[in-house]
Amino acid sequence: MIPARRPGILALIPALIPGLIACVAVALVAVAVQALEVRLFGRGWIDAIVLSILIGAAIRSVWTPPAAILPGIEFSARSLLEMAVVLLGASVSAATVIAIGPGLLAGTAVVVVLALAVSYGIGRLLRLPHRMAVLIACGNAICGNSAIAAVAPVIDADAEDVSAAIAFTAVLGIAVVLLLPLLGQALQMTDVRYGVLAGLTVYAVPQVVAATLPVGAVANQAGTLIKLVRVLMLGPVCLCLAIVTGLRRRGRDSRLERTSPVRGLAIRQLVPWFIIGFLLLMAARSMNLIPPELLPALADSAKVLTILSMAALGLSTDARAVARSGVRIASVVILSLLALLGLALGLIYLLSLA
Repeated sequence: MIPARRPGILALIPALIPGLIACVAVALVAVAVQALEVRLFGRGWIDAIVLSILIGAAIRSVWTPPAAILPGIEFSARSLLEMAVVLLGASVSAATVIAIGPGLLAGTAVVVVLALAVSYGIGRLLRLPHRMAVLIACGNAICGNSAIAAVAPVIDADAEDVSAAIAFTAVLGIAVVLLLPLLGQALQMTDVRYGVLAGLTVYAVPQVVAATLPVGAVANQAGTLIKLVRVLMLGPVCLCLAIVTGLRRRGRDSRLERTSPVRGLAIRQLVPWFIIGFLLLMAARSMNLIPPELLPALADSAKVLTILSMAALGLSTDARAVARSGVRIASVVILSLLALLGLALGLIYLLSLA
């Protein structure tokens, strides 16, 4: 018997269109709301990435998508997000770490690793599921929503987990931007120290800019550089998580099929294609193989794809499931941030920065 052919990608496109249209509609509303924020308040306090998932989840709470829309939503939530992760590699360059110095560079990496371990431990101590604890730990230690979105497909996280982690992390990220300057004043920190503190603790690059610009250009430059080093950790962390997840999945499969012979692990079983793509683009950026005029377009494309995928995650999210776990997630996020703040202050004073 001749095996049936699997449908090609082009044959699947018509089935994806209704769901893609729904995600685009939610994303456009999110972008419009952010633009309205900027017009009314001078800045966007809640990013379109967060707004898209909140708006999508709100719609999902009162409307169940029909079956015809589901394929496009599932494609957007996973495949578009994976494409966005690949494009994010072009925004990270190893050259940015040269001006920082080996001590602060190594210290930043150590803070990220310790923050990952402490945050994951807090999550498990408060009985969060493994995947949720990983998402919160990565969002807290690396770069907030972007890290959560990048790590989610690596560990096969559910839409509810991603939505909850992003929602709580986003709210706390805004609070940090507002309160961190007050802490810097209370501790009488120099501009350099405050910039490093912001770079080590604030979640997103735009939020670092918002938290440091009022203090001064020196604080802004220091904060941005340190933040970029944290973002640079996203690739290695995703790679390690991909390997661990692949080994866990392989171990689970081998327990289910004890009679099957043990075979060697292929690289594609351990490292997803989009992580390889991320690392290749990061290497290309570091070697100046990407024309500078293309970098803004790649960054914008990554953000657009992320907004669309977050809209899809929102439309896939059961808001009631998120609400049921809200108190524990909020507690883990807050405690994780406090731990990160303590580690950052410890590094600053250990290195005796000016």
